[in-house]
Amino acid sequence: MRRQWVFDPHSGGVKIPPAVRTRTVERIEKYAAKHYAGKYTCLDIRFHGPLCYIDAYVEPEEPSTKMLKVTGETRQQFLERLRAVPLHLCRLRYFAEDRWSIAFFTYSNERYEPSAFANGSFDGTPEEAFELAAIYLR
Repeated sequence: MRRQWVFDPHSGGVKIPPAVRTRTVERIEKYAAKHYAGKYTCLDIRFHGPLCYIDAYVEPEEPSTKMLKVTGETRQQFLERLRAVPLHLCRLRYFAEDRWSIAFFTYSNERYEPSAFANGSFDGTPEEAFELAAIYLR
């Protein structure tokens, strides 16, 4: 049996050059501000090798009296704690300026799971990735 190389959009990738990092942050922030203003308080976009992580911070819902009793916190303590916890939107893997793969963070097993873009493709742009991941924003 002959071995054959197969492209895997969810492994490998290319280290992201500094100029591409800067442009990517600008692109994502611009897209998010235009289409999702008010749905998040701030974004945290960071890079590691070929990966780009996009997290959002959101304003938590008001806690019920019952919830405050369970947690043993004041309303202010509860809100401050939740404001400091990021919502992991997605992780992108870089192959070229407009060729990224996407993975979503699964809270059930605390890892990123590969996914396809909305059009069924395994690669897309940072803006397409944010649009898909924004489902997690209220």
